[in-house]
Amino acid sequence: MLGACLDAVRASVPLVHNITNYVTVNDVANVLLACGGSPIMSDEPEDVEDITALCGGLNLNIGTLNQRSIEAMHRAGKKAAALGHPILLDPVGAGASALRTNTAVSLMQELPLTVIRGNISEIKTLALGSGTTKGVDADVADAVTEETLPQAIQFVKDFAQRSKAIIAITGAIDLVSDGTQCYVLRNGRPEMGRITGTGCQLSGLMTAFLVANPDRPLEAAAAAVATMGLAGELGWLHMAKGEGNASYRTHIIDAIYNMTGETLDKGASYELR
Repeated sequence: MLGACLDAVRASVPLVHNITNYVTVNDVANVLLACGGSPIMSDEPEDVEDITALCGGLNLNIGTLNQRSIEAMHRAGKKAAALGHPILLDPVGAGASALRTNTAVSLMQELPLTVIRGNISEIKTLALGSGTTKGVDADVADAVTEETLPQAIQFVKDFAQRSKAIIAITGAIDLVSDGTQCYVLRNGRPEMGRITGTGCQLSGLMTAFLVANPDRPLEAAAAAVATMGLAGELGWLHMAKGEGNASYRTHIIDAIYNMTGETLDKGASYELR
């Protein structure tokens, strides 16, 4: 059950190195603390190898790239790979610019990524290797719906096999696949899209789950997605009159802080295909 993955995070307090974007760095740190993990943030190239060596996993997020952070990601990634640590890539905005696309593709090609987590457009960009819409995967829809679900499941399975990484596509319906099996998850609320950084938070959270559950990475990744989605549902229940997206962000983090493995097992909505 997915709840056991959350319980493992609480029991082991995984330390996660985050090279993430400056828009959401504080929320990523707080989500990691809320789930029972511990965050370290460093993007100085001369610092990252030592920091990575102290941690159990590496979260790479390209949301606010610069040349220093790109170098830091490659150096930290190579160190994490040498140590056998899980590495997660969040290709924020891949396809929107050449720098983002090329950086994400380069990281994917040079590092043994454990998970690539993004929305369908970002994942399509990496599957194609560029920001164009031409190629064998170009016909997959830009939104995962009940109507496009079979096609999307096949796409995510195919890309997971080719990339040798777990692929997590998040949206109204979330897909997490290792190339053989695919979790289809349906937790969350549309209002979560009004908060900056829920995806970035999920990437930090997911890295902690991967560190704490080394023998079941697919289940760990799916459990992290379910945790964030369920927190969105539970947090929404605590919204008071006059509260908006800033309050909702806090309620989501609080919901993760108070979530137990039993709560997750009861509330997670998913199927395995």
